[in-house]
Amino acid sequence: MTDWPQIRTVGLSGILVTFAAAMNEPANRAALALRAAIDTQDWPEVTETSTSLVSTFLAVDLATTPVEAMKERLEDILKSRDWLAAPLPQGRTLWHVPTLYGTDLAPQLEEAAQVAGVDPDAAIKELCTSRVRVLTIGFAPGQPYMGELSETWNIPRQTGLTKSVPPGALIIAIKQLIIFTNAAPTGWRHIGQTAFKNFRPDQPNPFSLSPGDELVFPAIDRATFDTLSASDTNGGASSEVLT
Repeated sequence: MTDWPQIRTVGLSGILVTFAAAMNEPANRAALALRAAIDTQDWPEVTETSTSLVSTFLAVDLATTPVEAMKERLEDILKSRDWLAAPLPQGRTLWHVPTLYGTDLAPQLEEAAQVAGVDPDAAIKELCTSRVRVLTIGFAPGQPYMGELSETWNIPRQTGLTKSVPPGALIIAIKQLIIFTNAAPTGWRHIGQTAFKNFRPDQPNPFSLSPGDELVFPAIDRATFDTLSASDTNGGASSEVLT
């Protein structure tokens, strides 16, 4: 018997199912799988679902919907399988996002490598071949938290604050990567630069990424980056559907 998962209400706005106290891959997998399963149930009381790092949220008007009845339904579905070992939902996307590592455009690669205890060239080799998953979307529209990287990259945030990184910045901390949507301050280290657009408000689907999508960040040189930035609307990124 464990303390997880936990079912809790969020005011009168909905119900949160949490699979762990801190981020880990099985708990994130469980949150994604449970959300997909609930979406297929098409419960009329649920107007929207979403996930965070280790939780699934159901938007339900608890002022008009009996809480205990909803909890009973959730308990039944949670007992139906081992959600920590559940397969990831189908229809996810694998993205290849060309990335310029280091240089003046991503000036903290060497610092991050030093903190991780690896040579900068070895750091680039590992980072450009690592395949990560969108764990959740947050902080800015369409902005992904991606992981998990190897234990090498379980490095802390900076003690200070970088005043601003540009859109497309690839930054790193605590075994995770983020591609910044907009120019913004950050306490994470800026190790790579992409021309990828997470948020395209002029498109029918404005968010390029969804939780569960996977990404790799192959290394490119400065000349290729400049060409892609000037000529390609999405920085040379390509995608394929995962079955």
